Amino acid sequence: MFRSLYNWTMGLAAHPHALLALALIAFIESSVFPIPPDILIIPMVLAARDQAWKVALIATVASVLGGMLGYGIGALLFDTIGQPIIDFYGKGNYLESFRAQYNDWGAWIVFIAGVTPFPYKVITIASGALDLNLIVFTISSIAARGARFFLVAGLLWYFGQPIRIFIEKYLNILATIFCILLIGGFVALKYLL
Repeated sequence: MFRSLYNWTMGLAAHPHALLALALIAFIESSVFPIPPDILIIPMVLAARDQAWKVALIATVASVLGGMLGYGIGALLFDTIGQPIIDFYGKGNYLESFRAQYNDWGAWIVFIAGVTPFPYKVITIASGALDLNLIVFTISSIAARGARFFLVAGLLWYFGQPIRIFIEKYLNILATIFCILLIGGFVALKYLL
C-alpha cells in the first residue's frame, strides 16, 4: 500500500501542476485539512532537487496564508466554523482554560505547533479566537513553517539520491513512523492538553 502511494506521489511531484497542488494542500492544512504538506514536499524535492528552495518557499507562503485563514475563522467565525473544528480535534473545552496564558506565550505556542506534528490548524484557529496579536501570529508562523519546510527541503537537497535510496529501501518503516507521529500528535492534542 505504501509503495503504491509513494509511487503516486513521486509521479505527482513531476506533474506540471505539482506546485499548485502543494500550495493548495499547504494552504488548507493550516486551517482545516489533517494531512501535512510534507507528503508532497518530500517527493517533489526528491524528484527535482534543483527546485528544493522553490518548493519550500511555496509551502511556507501557502501555509502561512492558510494559517491566516484559520486565524480569521477563529476571530470571525469561531462559533459557526472554528468551534466545530476544535471539537473535531477533541479540544472543545481547551480554549477557556488556556486563554490567560495564551497571550503571554502565544508566539512560542504558534512556533512549536508550526514545526511539530501537533495539528497547526488548532493553533491558527485558537490564535484568532483568543485575539493573539496578528503581527505576532504572522511572524511566528513564518518562522515556524519556514524552518520546518526549508529544513526538510534542505536535508533532501543536500543528501539527494542517497536519501531517496534510503527512503525507498525503508519506506514501510518510515511510513509507519510517520503515521505514529501524526496519530501521536492528535492523541497528544486530545489527552495531554
